[in-house]
Amino acid sequence: MLKTAHSKTFQHYNISTLQRNTVEENILKDYTERASYAAQQAIQYKKLADTYSLYRLGVFGLFILGVAVAISLNEMTIIVLAFAALVICFSWLVKKQSGFDRLNTYWLDIKKVNENEIASILESGNMYPDGAGFANEKHYYTSDLDIFGGNSLYQLINRAATAAGMLKLAQWLAKPADKAAILSRQEAIKEIAAKNDWKIEFQAYLLFCLKQNREQVKNLLGYLKIPVDLEDAKWLKIYSQVAPWLLLALIIASIFYLPARYAAPLLALANYRLVSSKGDRIKKADLIAGKIGATLAHFSSAFKVIEEQNWQTSYNQALYSKIRPGNGENISAKIEELSRLIDKLNYRLNLLVGFVLNVFLLWDIRQIIAIEKWKKNNRQNFDTAFDALAEFEALVSLSSLAVNYPGWCTPEIIDSEAYTLVAKGLGHPLIGVKKRVENDFALDNTYQIDIITGSNMAGKSTFLRTVGINTVLALCGAPVCAKEMKVSVMTILSYMRIKDSLNESTSTFKAEIDRLQMLLKAVEGEEKIYFLIDEMLRGTNSADKYLGSKAVIERLIAKKAVGIVATHDLQIAELEKSYPEYIRNFYFDIQVKNGEMLFDYKIKDGECKTFNASLLLEQIGIHVNEAGEPKSKNRG
Repeated sequence: MLKTAHSKTFQHYNISTLQRNTVEENILKDYTERASYAAQQAIQYKKLADTYSLYRLGVFGLFILGVAVAISLNEMTIIVLAFAALVICFSWLVKKQSGFDRLNTYWLDIKKVNENEIASILESGNMYPDGAGFANEKHYYTSDLDIFGGNSLYQLINRAATAAGMLKLAQWLAKPADKAAILSRQEAIKEIAAKNDWKIEFQAYLLFCLKQNREQVKNLLGYLKIPVDLEDAKWLKIYSQVAPWLLLALIIASIFYLPARYAAPLLALANYRLVSSKGDRIKKADLIAGKIGATLAHFSSAFKVIEEQNWQTSYNQALYSKIRPGNGENISAKIEELSRLIDKLNYRLNLLVGFVLNVFLLWDIRQIIAIEKWKKNNRQNFDTAFDALAEFEALVSLSSLAVNYPGWCTPEIIDSEAYTLVAKGLGHPLIGVKKRVENDFALDNTYQIDIITGSNMAGKSTFLRTVGINTVLALCGAPVCAKEMKVSVMTILSYMRIKDSLNESTSTFKAEIDRLQMLLKAVEGEEKIYFLIDEMLRGTNSADKYLGSKAVIERLIAKKAVGIVATHDLQIAELEKSYPEYIRNFYFDIQVKNGEMLFDYKIKDGECKTFNASLLLEQIGIHVNEAGEPKSKNRG
């Protein structure tokens, strides 16, 4: 296994802002040094590959010279020897050059992976897909909490390059796991985060998938199950083994016996015609196999780095056993063997080399027979191994948070009869550390609904999303953007970005009613639902909005539902008087100094007393009098 430079592990602990900045600088420095070292290695191997390419031209030039000498001396033996030398030398040079090309590609990919981590930390950039294809506005929470798509949680954390890995990560983010699975993933993620060299190398080997057909693994697994039958396969197998020795015998005989000089070319022509007669079957096999040789080599390397690790956690050990079961089978070696066979079949793409190989060795037929023999002897199910590979990609994605943000914590998963969601220093992971405002929140083994009031832009919606997105992270096994957090297993259901739909002839109010119906149906189920509601029933008039919101909350209380409701309506906050054991009030406020609004985005106990709608209207020239009637600034 190739090793990258600078093996460093960062411990996970609560750190101050100054310490956090220092740690972040060290992480960025580490990635920068890795990227620089990889760039130097790539240049070195590129030069070697170019040198061996020139050697190949030189060998071919010597072959042409040998042919010219043979013609001038009328010696066919020289041509035969020149052919043999060409095949041997050319094959060796191609192998060496291919090796250097692979190393050049490897180090370039190592460089890309490290540069991507730098971009992720500094500007939330990511060369991996953002998961937009998994977006679903009717899902319980993924749309409202920015789980998929541009500037999303998935964009921040995804390090999966295969379609199966991306799907696995999306599934983890779209549904909470049970406690046992969460705890197992947490330990697996910590182990991978401590192996950052391994993590980067694993990503590098799979980086090629980003440029390939997303269905390549599916196509590969399908190919392994589809046989390519050759007519008279048994006879061809025997003859392909005998033919090279027979032709060699005739060539040697032609040195001592003149008539044999005519027999050797005739046999060579017959061999070539035999291969050509099977051209349709060979092309059919090559059409599928020829395109996956390099793909297989990359996958073999990815499996190999997993196999070579000594995994300690039970989760990673279980995945390892799917890739290298106890019967001694080695998935990476088997895939590498198939890759070599396909690479040998691809020699036919060089017309001169292909002609020589088919004349002397019936090359194409031999390789097809060998490939089919491999498929026959390796009919075991590779689906399990590739599923384990996808799961490692999902774990690697989540471990990127642990590596890049050591100030984040691994949440404690609580068994509680009621609901628990307690956090200190809770921040939104998609807001930069310099702009992020952290809050504390405590819901400790209880059934309660929290009402949050506050002015426009004061931070109510962001706080709801902060609670929701960190809970999603916690319940898939990932680190969370907080100093401390403990949470019980529950399902988030959000009511935030309610949209109308022209295609479905749905008004905003109807869309809200549909969402409320989903919520009420969900809280009657067996799973624990934690709801996040941002401004309920905004699509109707004020009176109906208050009465409807009050009725919904009272229905939720009756169902022992738990969650947060953010609203501008202070009347909703008065529900605390009627349900003091169930309702808690919090608020976000503003301060006005010299006509300027100042926000601290900190949650506080109680009801909001300061609102900013009038101030905002004044900024665009609309004054609101004491009776609440607007009048134009220009009309007095």
